[in-house]
Amino acid sequence: MKRLLTLASLILISVHSISGKDNAPLSVEVDERIMKGGAQQVVSYADVLEQATPSVVAVYTSRIVAAREMQQLPEILRQFGYRVPPSMQQGAPRERKERLGVGSGVIVSKDGYIVTNHHVVQGMRGRMADEIKVRLSDNKEYVAEFIGSDPKTDVAVLKIEAPTDLPAVQLADSDQLRVGDVVFAIGNPLDVGLTATQGIVSATGRNQGGRVLGPGSYEDFIQTDAAINLGNSGGALIDAWGRLVGINTAIVSGSGGNIGIGFAIPMNMVLNVAINLIETGEVPRGMLGLFPGDLTSDMAEAFGLSSTQGALVNQVQPNSPASRAGIQHGDVITKVGDEAIESAAQLRVIVSQIRPGSEVDLTLIRGGETRVLSVVLGSLTGGMAGRSGSGSGLDGVAMRLLDSALREQYSIPAEVSGALIIEVNPESAYAEKLQAGMVLIEVNGQAVAELSSISEALRADIQNRLYVYSEGVMRFISLRL
Repeated sequence: MKRLLTLASLILISVHSISGKDNAPLSVEVDERIMKGGAQQVVSYADVLEQATPSVVAVYTSRIVAAREMQQLPEILRQFGYRVPPSMQQGAPRERKERLGVGSGVIVSKDGYIVTNHHVVQGMRGRMADEIKVRLSDNKEYVAEFIGSDPKTDVAVLKIEAPTDLPAVQLADSDQLRVGDVVFAIGNPLDVGLTATQGIVSATGRNQGGRVLGPGSYEDFIQTDAAINLGNSGGALIDAWGRLVGINTAIVSGSGGNIGIGFAIPMNMVLNVAINLIETGEVPRGMLGLFPGDLTSDMAEAFGLSSTQGALVNQVQPNSPASRAGIQHGDVITKVGDEAIESAAQLRVIVSQIRPGSEVDLTLIRGGETRVLSVVLGSLTGGMAGRSGSGSGLDGVAMRLLDSALREQYSIPAEVSGALIIEVNPESAYAEKLQAGMVLIEVNGQAVAELSSISEALRADIQNRLYVYSEGVMRFISLRL
């Protein structure tokens, strides 16, 4: 059964435009059939690839730089009796294009919407691209409009205007993928041109703890052994029916080349992000307001559980959606709605894809009993940033000035003064370097006497020097805003 999926029909992930953006809605075709093995042996996938390959494009990013003619050259030309060109006489600056990177993308709608990776359009070394060009399989080139990107999932959306309908790929429900399904990676590796490689789904739900996309990201990869190399980023992962199941984004390799461990972003996640970027220019994410952890076998035994599946609630933040719903530390969350939870990372991913303000049922185990609690999700857009430390200038880092009660609670020596970090939002840009229990003593050589003195001492144009007390040791750390 096929169905046309439009914004109006997406109940959970569709949104109304709130930013005044006049982008056309994204209309894609989804095939909900599940791949099943057949008795007939397949000797060629040429027909499948012939159908899917035209939807894959090469993406080229450039940066406009100004170059001034060398000042010494005109004088050297004069000395040897040569004519000096007018441009050199004036020493006028010239603009030129500098290539940043090469990647891939996939056409998902006939009117020109293309999905790719955030790191493809960002360019090399973190420099944003000034121009993005797209080359189709028929070698036609278009300058693409940048619609938006989401670094936390590594998804970006482009738009090109063509005189005729474009060859849009058909989408599949990536939740139906199984280990062993045949897949193809199609892209522009090393800029050699559109290339297809074959493999299988090696695993689903892969999470590398932020090692691929960075701290605070949402990793829920499809793993495949189909050859993926530099330039394949943003390209298509296609199933044996020619449907798009994922966007290739990263490899694990010691050499920089393919060794059979590639990662793709599931299409369901890509579609959710793309629709929100087109409609509002941002990706709203649901928030529970708790710190989950994985269950070890020893911890499961201590809680009287028969398995390690689920997410253990280590801490519930005050005045958060979780606390208002009655969730407590020590609860083990096993379901969000009808979705079974196997790990803390999966809990974060699932909640993040539900719109803020939605009411969801959480199934949890408390004291050996199963309970269902209803939670109205908060929003990570603005989220918990600055609740206790709003005057510190460090978004997502909650701090309080040290007092006698905090010293006793956290066993802070009397000679240490400053601001105690109470909690750090996992979504904060500073989550990698700052942690709860750390004391901020000095910022750029200035003692921390008030929370406001932190923001006053911080500078946006340098690596800030922080002197901190952590785990019984005083040391320096650097931090860029």
